[in-house]
Amino acid sequence: MEELKTKIIEGALEVYRKKGAKFTMDDLAAELGMSKKTIYVIIPDKRTLFTDMVNYTFDAIKKGEEEVMNRPGLSVEERLRAILGVMPDKVRGIDFTQIYAVKDKYPEAYRMITKRLESGWEMTIRLLNQGIEEGVFQPVDATVFQMIFEASLERFLNGNELKTNHIKYMDALHQLVDILIDGIRVRE
Repeated sequence: MEELKTKIIEGALEVYRKKGAKFTMDDLAAELGMSKKTIYVIIPDKRTLFTDMVNYTFDAIKKGEEEVMNRPGLSVEERLRAILGVMPDKVRGIDFTQIYAVKDKYPEAYRMITKRLESGWEMTIRLLNQGIEEGVFQPVDATVFQMIFEASLERFLNGNELKTNHIKYMDALHQLVDILIDGIRVRE
């Protein structure tokens, strides 16, 4: 049952990638080659599906962060850059700038996005503090660093500037990470 749920969520992410938040359950059924009835046995409605998609995406990001932390040979700066820019393959290519469309129609899913952006910072803060202790980063307040990053991501998701200026979400994310890390790195 859990395997089928994962298949449905991954299919929904693919349909979202192609059609945005306005995809239909018919679109999802066609993508998966299964009936809507089968989908509804596993996931009762589109509202639940969007919440499941958010949790799946953030769980995959957290798993990616753990993989970065377990990767041997990375410096504290390389680890921090990688963790801040983690984007699992299964969600790459999704236009996250379309999240604002979810805000009004699926407020539970949007609240979950906000909640997940604001939580799970322990590894990141630990790396930031380690870099400060090692003299790699300038002393900065971890809360301010987190707030800047969160606020930027929320602006990426809610504003239309990226879309208007033809900037892909991943390109903006990488630039944000570079600006933050380069801004706190100790210069010799």
